[in-house]
Amino acid sequence: MTIKEIEQTIIDEFACFDEWLDKYAYIIDLGKQCPVIDEKDKTESNLIKGCQSRVWLSCEHRDGRLWFRADSDAVITKGIITLLIRALDGQTPQDILAADLAFIDQIGLKEHLSPTRSNGLTSMVKQMKLYALAFSQKQS
Repeated sequence: MTIKEIEQTIIDEFACFDEWLDKYAYIIDLGKQCPVIDEKDKTESNLIKGCQSRVWLSCEHRDGRLWFRADSDAVITKGIITLLIRALDGQTPQDILAADLAFIDQIGLKEHLSPTRSNGLTSMVKQMKLYALAFSQKQS
């Protein structure tokens, strides 16, 4: 599936919920499906800067695609990074760099997060795009 197709699936899933409390519960449930980072990779260099809670993100480049693993000490944050991984995992660096991730605004996620969590979300997206940039330059 393309990033746009995955984003549309996420938008459709969130449309099933009328209340934001239900959407938060869904995000927390998604966090339980997070592709968990290996304990050995929970290092300072994999810690995302700018997040209120601790979020570790690793990236592997395999067969021209990027594969992400993550973990967080906060359940809501773990759910948010899981959403991002779901959209970007297994995609090419070029596709990740080109992705606008409009689903974040379309499901109303940013506007329903506290300012510090919203900053954390921005930091997570930035880190994933930095991985994509680094691996796209290695391919050139």
